[in-house]
This record gives sequence, C-alpha cells and structure tokens, in this order.
Amino acid sequence: MLDRLTIKFPDDWHLHLRDGDAMAAVLPYTARQFERAIVMPNLKPPITTVDQALAYRGRILAALPPGLTFDPLMVLYLTDATSAEEIRRAAASPFVHGVKLYPAGATTNSQAGVSSLAKCTAALEAMEQTGLPFLVHGEVTDPEVDVFDREAVFIDQVMEPLRRQFPALRVVFEHITTKQAATYVTQCSSVDGQGRRLLAATITPQHLLFNRNALFKGGLQPHWYCLPVLKREEHRLALLAAATSGLPQFFLGTDSAPHARHLKEMACGCAGCFSAPVAMELYAQAFDQAGALDRLEGFASEFGPAFYGLPVNSRTMTLVRRSHSVASELPFLQGQSIVPFLAGDVLPWAVELASA
Repeated sequence: MLDRLTIKFPDDWHLHLRDGDAMAAVLPYTARQFERAIVMPNLKPPITTVDQALAYRGRILAALPPGLTFDPLMVLYLTDATSAEEIRRAAASPFVHGVKLYPAGATTNSQAGVSSLAKCTAALEAMEQTGLPFLVHGEVTDPEVDVFDREAVFIDQVMEPLRRQFPALRVVFEHITTKQAATYVTQCSSVDGQGRRLLAATITPQHLLFNRNALFKGGLQPHWYCLPVLKREEHRLALLAAATSGLPQFFLGTDSAPHARHLKEMACGCAGCFSAPVAMELYAQAFDQAGALDRLEGFASEFGPAFYGLPVNSRTMTLVRRSHSVASELPFLQGQSIVPFLAGDVLPWAVELASA
C-alpha cells in the first residue's frame, strides 16, 4: 500500500475567489494547495472586459499573504453584448486564459449570463479563430427540465450544436457530473492545427467521492449543495473512471465556492461547496479508493497545463496517508464564519509539504 506520494505541484482549473475581504479570507487556502487557478469571473458586477480582468488579478495578488506564491489565471464573463474585438484583446493578453459561459440563471451571479448563444456568434467566431478556450457551465435552465437531467439535455440541445457550428472551438466542459458528459468527452479525440485538444472537462472532488444521497444524509445538508448537483451512483462511478483513466482530456477543477455560513444555511441557501482547504486530500482519497494513485499526478498537475499551453510546475507536493480532522468552521468576514466541505470529518490523506 502506497502511504506517501510526491507529485508536481497541482493547479486548480476552476475556482471561485469572490472579491474584497471575502477573497482575502479564502485565497490562502487555495495558494497553499495550488500553484495556479482559473479564477471564475462571476462577481457583482461580472468581469466582462480585459481591463476588468487585469484589475481583478491585481487585487488578488495584492491580497496574497507573504510567503505564498500563486498565479491567478483570468477569465472573461460572456454576455449577449461581448464583442469580437474584446475577445481578440483577451486572446492577446498573457493573463486572460478563457471566456466563461454562464447560461442566464444557471448558478450563483449568473443573472448577466447569456440568454441565447445565437447572440454571441461574433464572439464565438473570434474565440475559434484565436484558440481562446470557451469554458462552459453545461446546464440548460428550462424550468421544465428536471434539475438532475439538465447537464445531459445541455449536451444534446446546446453543446453538440455549438461544436458543429464552431468545429475548431476549444471547449472545457466545466465540472461535469454525469455519465453522459464523461462519455461525450471521452469519445472526442479531436485536435486543432497545433495539436491542441478541442474538448476537455474538469471534475470536482465532491462529484468523485459522493452521490446525491449525501445531500439528504441525516437531514438536508446545505453545505453539500452545489450546481450542478450531485447525481446518482452510476454517474459518480463514471466520473471516477474518467478521472482515473489517464486520459488527458480530464483534469482537476475544484469549483470551490465560498459562502458565509448563514448564507448556506438560510431558507434559500446558496449553491457551492467550499473545498479549497482540503482539495488535494479529497482528490487523493478518491484516487486511492479507485486504486489509481499513480494517475493522480497527470490529472492534477499535467493535463490542465497541456490543454492551456502552460508549463508544468517545477516544485512538488507530498501527500501522506495520515488521518486528520477537517475544521468544523473557519473565520470568514468580520463576525461571520465559513464551513469547509466535510467539516468535522476525518480524512485519510494529508498534504505534508511543498518543495521549491
């Protein structure tokens, strides 16, 4: 049994940091575990221009505590009004690495999202021409579609038509949660003229470790509620098989999403699991349970940089098999607390050290 694993330092390819004091409170947790992260742009107001993205990046770096290194990779928030010119500016920036699709009303702060992709043709054509990745929250928002089916319906109604219309568009299917999505991404081996993959997917730790029963274990569990929601066991097993397959189109994206405790536990609680404090411990647990610890480094440290055209990190991280408890809550904003994912539980793996 492997009890110690050293890997190249990992990156998080899907992260929510918020802004201001909230961002400053949660940033250190990610910076201790990840060298870089794709930072989601769904602020209020959203990050829709290169200038706004660069200003947000500056605020993140200014909030980084001494002794920690972290490179925020910025993303623009696609709207019905996003211009092709702004996309070309983004593609030319060394700090902007993608454009995010939030279908209007799909998740937190998505009110300004896209009402119809038909309104975004010029922007999508510019993304296709420049190779700037399109990061997709893959759910339909039709209230007539069952919440557990919205990702599968998205593939048929949105994703497949999108990729037929823009065959050279580079797409990341974010935080996939279903067997259908895992199969769809697995079956696509297309590359562009530079040999770069045209379709990839990120997978969260909660969707690798748990099915939807966890939402209701011992009563309604608000800190397990995220969007897309946890699915049936058959879907979890399909995601685990995809993540541990060694296929380079699947890589790590926590979708860690901080909300103050009272906003998660209120009558209409916010969606999002705050996994940042224990993210790599959770991924190690999932890969260990699948007997695939030897494939964690590719998923966590190599396949994401390859897709985004970035170098693999030079320093390393060591994980050890050592039981430790997750904090029941952590300080957040003044007078508030935040509850980490699996608060109070005992995890079998721990991050021991990072080396330069």
